[in-house]
Amino acid sequence: MTYASDRATHKALFRVGAILSLVAALAPRAALGEAIVIKFPHDLAPNTPKGLGADYFKKIVEERLPGRVVVEVYPSASLMDDQTSLEALAFGEIQMIAISVSKLDRLTKRFQVFDLPFLFADMAQVEAFQQSPTGQELLTDLEGRGILGLAYWHNGMKHLTARTPLRVPADAKGLKFRIQDSDVLLEQFRAVGGNPQKMAYGEVYQALQMGAIDAQENTWSNIYASKFYEVQPYITETDHGYIGYLVAVNPEFWRALPADVRPVLDAALAETTEYVNSTARNVNDEARAHVVASGRTTLIALTPAEREQWRAAMRPVWSHFAGGIGAELLTAAGAEGAASQ
Repeated sequence: MTYASDRATHKALFRVGAILSLVAALAPRAALGEAIVIKFPHDLAPNTPKGLGADYFKKIVEERLPGRVVVEVYPSASLMDDQTSLEALAFGEIQMIAISVSKLDRLTKRFQVFDLPFLFADMAQVEAFQQSPTGQELLTDLEGRGILGLAYWHNGMKHLTARTPLRVPADAKGLKFRIQDSDVLLEQFRAVGGNPQKMAYGEVYQALQMGAIDAQENTWSNIYASKFYEVQPYITETDHGYIGYLVAVNPEFWRALPADVRPVLDAALAETTEYVNSTARNVNDEARAHVVASGRTTLIALTPAEREQWRAAMRPVWSHFAGGIGAELLTAAGAEGAASQ
């Protein structure tokens, strides 16, 4: 047996043991009246849409199920980072996550649809796709791997920050861009001559400050909450991509919940999702206003001709990943014919 296969077998056995322990422990705990604990780590600050959503979910769950359920929220990667949380969720070590859809790249190619540059014109188009039958079916794509999607939470549309002005794609040539762990984003910046660097979110501020990277992409809420504007003298408003999160649970944990608990949690999550997605735009607008008021960075507004240059330069990325994503998903997202382009 090879090392790789032995390690895979060990992981599989560990997961089975963790699941059995989880299910066995949950029923006695409920019978004894002990609180059910939902550990909910995430990587962002509390004042971002994700952070606000996690805290809102905790608040209403503990109000409606006092003493029955405790939601432990761990913001800013204080418990673990996003990548670690995927495996921890599958093994039942934690119970809930809200992970960037970009970071599901290594588990399935289908979620790559969310990273295609300039695919979604605005948040309304993102919302329409996510609520479509195809978008809803995508929620359960990773259930067999111990990750059951329940909802999508929005952050917003992405912009570029850099140490030099970015007006046209040629300005990006040779710059080191931090990206999430996504092959689509890797190709996105290669398409404009950039040098993409996969990096954990918690390392970005210092890397920008020290000059280890030159630029990054993000929403206004993240740019403000993580103070990237303090170490990036230019921000180009591009709306070139989407940042959102898959809210997921360990499926065995979720199904083993007492009959009078799970419906309350389902309703609380639905209410929280509506809250997050309806307030994400305001959170980003307020963050933008704070960044502008700081005077620490210069905003660059693209002309229609400049924006079209970025769109044209990045558009070939669509066809590069069309095969893995699948025609059905591309069509539902509004990218008809992408596979042949």
